[in-house]
Amino acid sequence: MMASNGLRAFDKNLPSLVLPALMLLALPLLPGLPTWITLTVAGLAMGMMIFIMASGLTLVFGLMDVMNFGHGAFIAVGAFVATSVLRWMPGWMGADSLLLNAGAVGVALLAAALATGLLGWGFERLMIRPVYGSHLTQILVTTGGLIVAEQLIHVLWGPEQIPLPRPPSLRGAWIVGDVAVEKFRLLAVALGLLVFAAMWLVLNRTKIGLLVRAGVQDREMVETLGYRVGVLFVGVFVAGSALAGLGGVLWGLYQESVSAALGAQLMVLIFIVIIIGGLGSVGGCFAGALLVGLTANYAGFLAPKVALGANILLMVLILLWRPQGLFPVASR
Repeated sequence: MMASNGLRAFDKNLPSLVLPALMLLALPLLPGLPTWITLTVAGLAMGMMIFIMASGLTLVFGLMDVMNFGHGAFIAVGAFVATSVLRWMPGWMGADSLLLNAGAVGVALLAAALATGLLGWGFERLMIRPVYGSHLTQILVTTGGLIVAEQLIHVLWGPEQIPLPRPPSLRGAWIVGDVAVEKFRLLAVALGLLVFAAMWLVLNRTKIGLLVRAGVQDREMVETLGYRVGVLFVGVFVAGSALAGLGGVLWGLYQESVSAALGAQLMVLIFIVIIIGGLGSVGGCFAGALLVGLTANYAGFLAPKVALGANILLMVLILLWRPQGLFPVASR
C-alpha cells in the first residue's frame, strides 16, 4: 500500500519535472554555458509573453466553460491601441530616460488593458451570452468575431504593418562575461511572474476567487446566498480580455511591429499552450507557456528548419503521455 501511494505521488509530481528536464537536456546539446543561459532567458521571456496572452483564454474556459476562438482579436486590438498611445508620446518614448520610457510603456499597457477590457465586456454581452453551454456554436460565433475585428482594424489603422520601436531604455542587452541578456526580455519575465502571482492570489486567496470557483461548481447554491454569479463571470471575461491586450502590447514591442493578423497568428501557439498545460488550468498554462518558449528557442538555434514544428511535436509527445495535459483541472 505504501509503495502504491508512493508511485501515485511520484506520478502526480512528475509533470513538474518536465520543465527543468527540458532545460537540462538542452545544456549538453548547445555550444556552451553562455549560449545556454542566453537561450534559456530568451525562451523564458517568450514563454511569459505567451502566458500573459494565453492566461486570459484558459481563465475564461476554466471558470466559464467558454471556447473563445476570438481571443486573438483582443491581442491585436491591445497592440494597436498601445501603438497609437505611444505615437502620441514621442517625447517620452524618445527620451534617454528610464523613468520617462517606463512611464510611456506603462500608459500604453494601461490604455490597452482598458480598451480590450471594454471590448471584452461588449463581446461577452453581444456574442457569448446567447451561446453559453454550446461549444460548437461558441467556436463558430467567436471565430466570426475574430474575422470582423481584423477587418475593423484595417478600417481604423489601415491594412499595412505598423512599426512599434522600443524606447531607448529597453533596447540592447546587458553583457555579463560571455552572456548577453536583452533588457526587454527581462521586463517580459518580470511582468509574466507578476501576472501569474496576481492570478494565483486572486483565485486562491480572495473572496472573489472563492465565489467564482464556487459558482462554477454550483451556480444555484451561490445565487441562493445572494451573489450574482453572472456579474462575476462577466468580470472574468473582461479580465481575460484585458490580459490578452497586455500580452499583445508586449508581443508588439518584442517584434517591434504590429499587424491586424497578429492575434490570429498567435492563436496556434496559445492553443498549444493551454492544451499542453491542461484545459482551464492556470498553473498548467504557465508551465505550458514556458515549455513552448524554451522549445522554440532551443530548436530555433539547434535546427532552424524544424523549429516551426517543434512545439507541435512537443504537444503530441505530452498528449501521448498525459492525454488531459500536464495539470488538468480535476472537475473536467
